[in-house]
Amino acid sequence: MKYSRVQMESIGYELPPVVITSEDLEQRLLPMYEALHIAPGQLQALTGINERRWWEKGHVLSDGAAAAARKALEQSNVEAKDIEALVYTGVCRENFEPATACAVASQLGIGQDANIYDISNACLGVMNGIIDIANRIELKQIRAGMVVSCESSREIVEIMIERMLNDKSMTMFTQSLATLTGGSGAAAVLLTDGSFDNKDTHRLLGGANQSAPEFHELCRWGVTLTPQAIGDLMFSPDKLLAAIDQVMEPEVLPTAIKDVMTSEKLPPALANIMPSEKLPAALSEFMSTDSVAVLKHGAKLGVKTWGTFLTRMGWARDQVDKVICHQVGEGHRDTILKELGIDPEKDFSTYKYLGNIGTVSVPLTAAIAEQRQFLKKGDRVSFLGIGSGLNCLMLGWEW
Repeated sequence: MKYSRVQMESIGYELPPVVITSEDLEQRLLPMYEALHIAPGQLQALTGINERRWWEKGHVLSDGAAAAARKALEQSNVEAKDIEALVYTGVCRENFEPATACAVASQLGIGQDANIYDISNACLGVMNGIIDIANRIELKQIRAGMVVSCESSREIVEIMIERMLNDKSMTMFTQSLATLTGGSGAAAVLLTDGSFDNKDTHRLLGGANQSAPEFHELCRWGVTLTPQAIGDLMFSPDKLLAAIDQVMEPEVLPTAIKDVMTSEKLPPALANIMPSEKLPAALSEFMSTDSVAVLKHGAKLGVKTWGTFLTRMGWARDQVDKVICHQVGEGHRDTILKELGIDPEKDFSTYKYLGNIGTVSVPLTAAIAEQRQFLKKGDRVSFLGIGSGLNCLMLGWEW
């Protein structure tokens, strides 16, 4: 894919206020550590992550995305009324419907003629959103569009800690490690056709993608029923009455008992022992990651995508001045850079203090890299994204 008309005007981001250190998490996991004879400090040693951020309890995702979007607009000559497409791309969303983008657009005052929708592709969401908006600009359908996202790890980490304390096994520890790297944050990427009189834009030159969908089960985050909840639902009053109805063919119970059991309410003695939990309360988030396999197959996919990317861009490897990788952790970063043959000095990282922020990590890291003057005008910059699925997408910019 190649582009000639697409400019990145700005990146806005919002950092949550609550700082959670790896030591904080380990303190809560102390019973598991003691049971498995794990020395404190392993979480940081294994991931390279010192701390991550959490939103306050009850934080609304669209609020974070809208805050980042306002910051992106403030850095540009673009106004909310100029936005003709707004796409929300977070793994975390407020509802199955409507699109979280609608809540963000409402806060920003986006015009009624704008395209407003969500897209999702694991940690690649924002980068896929950039391509989606870029295509609209390249086709001259719109002049300006924005990609927004907000991720929150507090809830899934809290759930995982509880499960780790209930199952103090080494298998649970290794399967849960990736979840504990999760951070939170929001980002907004503003893209235009360059007609808004901004001399400090960054030109999107092109990109390449590759996929390996046969590995789609290596990293999963979703909603499930807990074993306890399944049992509760199986033996709920409705289930019990249905079972009783079946055994009453033919009549094997006295009529008096049948009349009681088929009445609107169960007798108090039975009602008191029946679970009161209903389906929504029985649902629970889960996350499962085979970290070793994800890194192994992800690195292979990254190498394949990198070769395709350089060919399509017409670049030699040493012509890439800077790279911004998806922020997973130390092991992932070091392995990817080594496999791609990229000098670590060309990379800017934030995982040590922000953790893995999913879709937000690449744009937020790029924004901080620019603020720290790591990314300089004229640099050839590559965004290197990978997400469970497995999918890999790399974008090339002239900064």
